[in-house]
Amino acid sequence: MKGRLDMDGPLAYQIRVRGRIDERWSDWFSGMTLTVEQARDRPPVTTLTGSVVDQAVLRGMLCKIWDLNLTLISVIQMETN
Repeated sequence: MKGRLDMDGPLAYQIRVRGRIDERWSDWFSGMTLTVEQARDRPPVTTLTGSVVDQAVLRGMLCKIWDLNLTLISVIQMETN
């Protein structure tokens, strides 16, 4: 079916948010790798990168971002080989 998301296995995602999330929160975000970019004249941006086992886990991570009152910049499904 065209346009259907196939979740037969884990998919890699990159989630970017405005704000700083410390690496210590990695376990709370299902073991994602957290990287913070800090430009001198802009707010920090945190990138969460890693595998997501299913859509329920992805939704849970997005809810946590909402609960932390962070601004979501992007959610990108990354190519996996």
